[in-house]
Amino acid sequence: MSQQAPTADPYDPIDPIDESSMTLMEHLIELRTRMMWIGGALIVTTMVAMIFSWDIVGILNRPLGDYVPQAIGPTDNLVVFFKVALAAGAAMAMPIIMYQVIAFVAPGLYPHERRALLMILPGAMLLFAVGVVFAFFVMLPPAVHFLQGFGGDQIRTEWTASLYIGFVTRITFWIGVAFQAPLVVAFLARIGLVSGPQLLHFWRQAVIFAAIAAAFITPTIDPVNMTIVMGPLIVLYFFSVGVAYIMYRPRTPRDFSQESFIPDEYQDDGKDS
Repeated sequence: MSQQAPTADPYDPIDPIDESSMTLMEHLIELRTRMMWIGGALIVTTMVAMIFSWDIVGILNRPLGDYVPQAIGPTDNLVVFFKVALAAGAAMAMPIIMYQVIAFVAPGLYPHERRALLMILPGAMLLFAVGVVFAFFVMLPPAVHFLQGFGGDQIRTEWTASLYIGFVTRITFWIGVAFQAPLVVAFLARIGLVSGPQLLHFWRQAVIFAAIAAAFITPTIDPVNMTIVMGPLIVLYFFSVGVAYIMYRPRTPRDFSQESFIPDEYQDDGKDS
């Protein structure tokens, strides 16, 4: 005699959305997995970057001309070596980092939103590289020249390798990140979270934020370096506003009663009971 499957109690309150959603612990486990992938990728790419670390240091020293920065501490050379290797490793691991972030947030998006998010990944990597190149070849030479000449004959410029390399990597990295802003805004506008008029309304706050970001990226008080960084940030913001005007699509409110994971008995068929 076959055993019948137990029948659901009609009086037992069941929330099909809660039953189909991930628990807090499952979210934490998923986050841990993504972080482990990111950490593993950083370790591997940093080890690979160590092979070329001194070559990268030579490239970063080019804006100084004939001047060679000094190592005044017994461990300065090691600090510079690992700092450059870690920065280069982070840049090499950026596709994996962005993919893991996308994979973590994708389950909460519509299918067309997930497709749009995956489509911007190559473009985001390209814009990051363009931002790094722009910062190194356009922004750094005048900034370094100004800082080397500031003080005239009263103060002799003697830069340490650790501080200089940190200065260069900080500017190139954050400008590369800033160059990704138009694509991020395009995605947010496409899914209806932001619009062109909304962003244009906050242009004053954006200018203030650009000034604060420029002060953070360039730890100097001179207006030349701040303008060199602040100018591209403001241009990128207004360019993002234009992108939002073009890409904006109103977001359709989500009707959970029509979701595929809802059992048939809970589906709203549109008929009066």
